[in-house]
Amino acid sequence: MSENESGTDQENGGLLPKAAMLHRLQELKSEHSDLDDVIARVTDDVGHDELRLRRLKKRKLLLKDQISWLERQIDPDVLA
Repeated sequence: MSENESGTDQENGGLLPKAAMLHRLQELKSEHSDLDDVIARVTDDVGHDELRLRRLKKRKLLLKDQISWLERQIDPDVLA
């Protein structure tokens, strides 16, 4: 099965099973947390690369959007 970043099954165009969505959600949350640590370390470096920092922050925002989307798919009655 081929899975894209948003948590859909491209082969049949439908959503992944709930267990797979929960697994993907955990992966995204873990990566989001890891990026927090990386961003903090980069920011602490006096001569940090601003472009790298902007890219890391942009990736973190993308992950947050994907996490929110998956949470809405898993439990659509709860406002994420």
